[in-house]
Amino acid sequence: MTRVRARAESVFLVVTVTALVAGGLAWILGDSAVADICWIFGTLIAIVPATWWVIGALRRGRVGVDLIAVLSLVGTLAVGEYVAGALIAVMLASGQALDAAAERRATTDLRALLEHAPRTARRRVGDALEVVPLEVIVPGDRIVVGPGEVVPIDGWVASEVAVLDESVLTGEPIHVQRRTGELVRSGIVNAGAAFEMTARATAEDSTYAGIVRLAREAAAESAPVVRIADRVAAWFLPLTMVVAALAWLAAGSATRAVAVLVVATPCPLLLAAPVAIVSGLSRASRLGVVIRSGGALENLGQARTLMMDKTGTLTSGRPTGTDIVTAAGQDAVELLRLAASADQLSPHVLAEAIVQEARKRRLTLSMPTGVVEQAGTGVSATVDGHRVSVGALALPTDPPGWARAVANRAALDGAVIAWVTVDGDLAGALLLVDPLRRDAARTLRRLRAAGLNRLVMLTGDRREPAEAVGSVLGLDAVCAEQTPADKVAGVRAECRSAVTVMVGDGVNDAPALAAATVGVAMGARGSTASSEAADIVLTADRLGRLADAMVIARRSRRIAVQSAVIGMGLSLVAMGFAAFGYLPPAVGALLQEAIDVAVIVNALRALRSDRARAPALREDTAAMVHRFSAEHEVLRDHLSVLRETAQLLTDGDLVAAHAGLRRVDTFLFDTLLPHERAEDTELYPALAEPLGSGEATTTMSRMHAEIDRLSHRLRAQLAQADAAGGLHPDQCEELLADLYGLSALLRLHFVQEEENYFTLAPEADSATGPERL
Repeated sequence: MTRVRARAESVFLVVTVTALVAGGLAWILGDSAVADICWIFGTLIAIVPATWWVIGALRRGRVGVDLIAVLSLVGTLAVGEYVAGALIAVMLASGQALDAAAERRATTDLRALLEHAPRTARRRVGDALEVVPLEVIVPGDRIVVGPGEVVPIDGWVASEVAVLDESVLTGEPIHVQRRTGELVRSGIVNAGAAFEMTARATAEDSTYAGIVRLAREAAAESAPVVRIADRVAAWFLPLTMVVAALAWLAAGSATRAVAVLVVATPCPLLLAAPVAIVSGLSRASRLGVVIRSGGALENLGQARTLMMDKTGTLTSGRPTGTDIVTAAGQDAVELLRLAASADQLSPHVLAEAIVQEARKRRLTLSMPTGVVEQAGTGVSATVDGHRVSVGALALPTDPPGWARAVANRAALDGAVIAWVTVDGDLAGALLLVDPLRRDAARTLRRLRAAGLNRLVMLTGDRREPAEAVGSVLGLDAVCAEQTPADKVAGVRAECRSAVTVMVGDGVNDAPALAAATVGVAMGARGSTASSEAADIVLTADRLGRLADAMVIARRSRRIAVQSAVIGMGLSLVAMGFAAFGYLPPAVGALLQEAIDVAVIVNALRALRSDRARAPALREDTAAMVHRFSAEHEVLRDHLSVLRETAQLLTDGDLVAAHAGLRRVDTFLFDTLLPHERAEDTELYPALAEPLGSGEATTTMSRMHAEIDRLSHRLRAQLAQADAAGGLHPDQCEELLADLYGLSALLRLHFVQEEENYFTLAPEADSATGPERL
């Protein structure tokens, strides 16, 4: 249907242009009769679709500007102004083609949702398995779900454990374990070994079927877009009719009324506004933002509320290692190397994160042997003669103090723990989190500056990590533990009070994207379903592209309105001259063409980039930013020595704490402080020009001074301990304050630099990795 309509619009434009040109050639050759026939033919061709558009608008309860075009076309035929009618026909066909290009929406396609949904299930009957259509499954049936398969129906786990990837429903990327009797929902993926489950609902009543229905209903309930032209027509149409009627009555000539209608033909609306919108679409596409319709661009330019998913939108969507905590006598780097070596053959998302962390640190991994992977437990393997296990672990009733601290810290930070044992002894733990996107805070500030005044996060994740993200980013509201139905309800509630944008990347976000005024999908890694349910797709995996699209949308809409107002203002002036008989219809049509050209040239300004963009860095400065960003990644890996030494002090092991304090001193004075001094002398001066002045980095330099002060305090404490032959208990309180204070200060300082400066460099995100909480 879409192709047929597009072809009809092209034919309409070609025919009207051909009729106008042919008539002009015939008139030049002196055959006025043939010229009139050509122009009449072009006018009649235009009357048919224009009348159909008017009827369609009336059916929808609207009277649009097309009515003026129909009246002027009929009027030119009635008074014999055929060339004017042909000119109007061309303007009408051109405007319709441009308007359709800007306004044609891609229909919401839920094919990906339907393809993901299973259609059969393995049902156990006694000792036999049979593959049956999903429709025949009833509550109480025993179902077997194989590795990598989609859970076909809601039910309870019947096996000892099931390892599941629930990101399709919750957006949370970390796999979860469900044990006997726990509920599982359809649509999630079996990330472990095969397991059995007992059906608790039919396919029609299961979770995944409900998501499909929600997306369909939300798309069907989306309100039609009210375009700029329709809003202007609300006052321009009656005004035109009044002026034309008065001109006819005053002069007693229908020709004057037709002349008024001709110059009132709303070509600035039919041409200029769509040109500005199409130009905005073109600008956005160059930045990797696919906006599917002019209506979506217009709505984005008016948005006041932004709702976002967390995982994959505000966070990276990939678990990342944050800290390595070891038992006494263990080396953190060697522990990571052993764990990553054992995990090399595992497809588990946490195993991939651990291996990636080791490779990022350029560790040499050994090939494991005797690999055994147990669903829900982890991996055991022999690495360099040691039996290493990595994964979940039930701690003893009286665990070591460091292990209790790790468990407590993971609960507070929303982190996942991968415990590591070596030759049967608990050697350490790796903490992994889903980190914030490095550009998230800067992007949200840019979005607020662009006119969004309410930022809300909707996530299926737990409340504690969700609220931590909301606090860091300064969100107005955080809604955690949201089901797809909850997200749709929340989006609809916001839509009732303001134009609302929803951003997401998972299948679970598709219904909410369809329900929003404007749905935005993180399409680079997002699901096909979310991309197809959205009005806008970010093809680059950068949230900052949404801020770029917002700026483009507002500028394009502003230019579109400006072009329409200027064009219609000039048309009003021309209507006055026509009403008093100074503009015959043909001359009025030519004048209208001149007005059209003027406003179209103005509308084409939307193709140019906005000067109010992020400051551009010189090539050498960008390279310097990348260098310091890479150094941050190395430095961050050593920050744990501060907390480890503080933990030794807390445990009362002053001998080990003394050695730890010496390691802290080596890290601070050999690695960290030279990095900070280089930033002060090299990076900050280079950033002064693009940031406007050196004042932009003053607070960072002040923080460097505080880091230097705390580092020298710790060195002084170490010197006292060395002189006394060991740490004294009286030193512990001050040491703890300095160690924890420096640790917190450095983490904050790193985040601020990464957010404020490192994101200025092109592709800084991909080069240096995301920000960590």
